[in-house]
Amino acid sequence: MEVQFTKMHGLGNDFVVIDAINQKISLTTQQVRAIADRHTGIGCDQVLIVAPTQAENTDFRYRIYNRNGAEVEQCGNGARCFARFVHDKGLSDKKELKVQTKSGNIVLYMEEDGQVRVNMGMPVFEPDDVPFVAQVRKDRYVLGLSADLSGDRNPQKTALVATKPGEVSMPDSVTIGVVSMGNPHAVIHVEDVDAAPVAKVGAAVESHKRFPNRTNVGFMQILDRNHIRLRVYERGVGETLACGTGACAAVVLGRKWGLLDEVVNVSLPGGDLVIQWGFEEKPVWMTGPAQSVFEGRISL
Repeated sequence: MEVQFTKMHGLGNDFVVIDAINQKISLTTQQVRAIADRHTGIGCDQVLIVAPTQAENTDFRYRIYNRNGAEVEQCGNGARCFARFVHDKGLSDKKELKVQTKSGNIVLYMEEDGQVRVNMGMPVFEPDDVPFVAQVRKDRYVLGLSADLSGDRNPQKTALVATKPGEVSMPDSVTIGVVSMGNPHAVIHVEDVDAAPVAKVGAAVESHKRFPNRTNVGFMQILDRNHIRLRVYERGVGETLACGTGACAAVVLGRKWGLLDEVVNVSLPGGDLVIQWGFEEKPVWMTGPAQSVFEGRISL
């Protein structure tokens, strides 16, 4: 099977985007992994499918596959690339696109300056809906890592830092905030994001037993009330240069903790996003760039 694709990225979070409207596409888990492989395939964090909608009052269906082959609910950076792809390919000339995703509908807006603004919907805090195993709903939870310390207790900000250059130990537990932005997120407030053990702790939290569907893990350093730095260990991917839903999750929880204002600049390794959240009963808005890199065909 020959598949035509476009390689795109949003702040370095990279995607293979495939038009499933003008070509017949049905990818297996192994084919997604082959496409995403950076050595023997095209290479990407996620494969995105632009498909015909199956829901009323929507323009397209947006499907997302992590590079491990698993289909997931949402991807914010991918949503911006989705909108850019639809316009660049002439699939729609609408400035406002209503898109069906696995976790519900989202709205994408093409801005005059070429950036894409996304209505990411409402954050979800109810543990069962994230999903997250918790006896009661709280703003923060203590999660046991190397020891079974899964009970909730009075949390303090967790400083995950190297004991010496290049050396990071695994903590017994970390304090996390939990939210769903259409996909599950755990956010850890750290003193220094550069020193945070993203690979070790990210992997441990991602697959922790209290997250039945696994989770994305954000490490947030607050510079001031309108600016944070963030690194994200994405579920099924590992650390990426940027994560749109991760940026939304970090700002939402920072707001819940009383540490951030309504509009926040989020500096990720790949660049900056602007996240806005008015607070309870309001949707989260994300604004940022999306770029095409190259076109091609791959034989599967």
